Amino acid sequence: MAAATRQVVIAGAGQAGATAAAELRARGFTGSVTLVGAEEPLPYQRPPLSKGYLAGGTGTADLLLRPASFYADQDIELVLGDAAAAIDRDGQCLTLASGRQLRYDRLVLATGARPRPLPVPGAGLDGVLGLNTLTDAATLREGLADGLPLVVVGGGFIGLEAAATARALGQQVTVVEAGPRVMARAVSPTLSDHLTALHRGQGTRIMLGRDVVALHGDAAGRVRSVELDDRTLLPAGPVLVGIGVLPRTGLATAAGLAVGDGILVDRQLRTSDPAIHAIGDCARFPSPFARRQVRLESVQNATDQARCLAAVLCGEPEQYRAVPWFWTEQHGARVQIAGLTQGSDRRVMTGHPSTGRFSVFCFRGEQLLGAESVNRTADHMITRRLLAGGDPGLSPETVAAPGFDLKSFQRQPV
Repeated sequence: MAAATRQVVIAGAGQAGATAAAELRARGFTGSVTLVGAEEPLPYQRPPLSKGYLAGGTGTADLLLRPASFYADQDIELVLGDAAAAIDRDGQCLTLASGRQLRYDRLVLATGARPRPLPVPGAGLDGVLGLNTLTDAATLREGLADGLPLVVVGGGFIGLEAAATARALGQQVTVVEAGPRVMARAVSPTLSDHLTALHRGQGTRIMLGRDVVALHGDAAGRVRSVELDDRTLLPAGPVLVGIGVLPRTGLATAAGLAVGDGILVDRQLRTSDPAIHAIGDCARFPSPFARRQVRLESVQNATDQARCLAAVLCGEPEQYRAVPWFWTEQHGARVQIAGLTQGSDRRVMTGHPSTGRFSVFCFRGEQLLGAESVNRTADHMITRRLLAGGDPGLSPETVAAPGFDLKSFQRQPV
């Protein structure tokens, strides 16, 4: 790290921010590291919120990324329960909600994203919530304990994971998806159809192509039904809204940084101000695996960007080029996605959904974009390695050939 850089302040104590702080120390940075979080709990994992924690099998202590002793031992100052409020770029100072000011040489914005609100009457009723924080998950868990039906608005990753968990607890669950299929923005029609059948087979009602137009509550102001565009009324105890997220860019916008569905950064994760970086769900960055700048919402991206940034801040000429990958578990199906498969125009399947084990290889023309694998971890790992190599040499015709085996696949010399 350059000699002038002695104070690093990280705004956001989620996966990205906490990992960046730890990686700076792991790389030998001896200056001050301050980690600022709006929530009071120690930095924690979010994926279990819709699975193990919601089911009651994972405790709060199990969610922690690291114990309190780690931050003390590594001389990382934790400032929790005090959100970042304003950036003075000229004075290189971050002001917190409490009024405290933190001087920085480098500022890292790891502010994450917030659930997209449901724009219908009744969205403010008690029992209507997103699933973004530990508080959200605890509230939803309490709501499920009442035994009333759960309505999930949105058939994305979070919504389907929570639906699977609730159904496994014996809850009556309905998923309402406005689009023609679940997880349409992330996966192929083949995988969407498989997940829909999987949930329906477990007793979950999935309603496709239906819009929520209003939520209705009781005299106490608690949600009790969901009205659809065809006037159907669905009884509801808690209502989980999972219709996507919005990047937290308010701090950056107010400071005059370049934004556009995320805080815009370059390949070294620098914003339009070279003293300020952005990582994780809030950052929009150039990826070698896409034709445009992208913003990714995943633990992998948050962690890998944090590691890359730590290297950059320690003076290494690192550029962010990690292979994107995602995963979800629903009703015993482990779904793993390698690469960015949106925009594919050719898809080849190996295995078969009826067996519960298959992969869908996604191509744009002859170019491999990635693969979606269900209970085929080896396919996922090999695809990641192929994508990381630059030119995997895997064509749709190769995958479709009788007897194709990805494990034994080797690119033939030209």
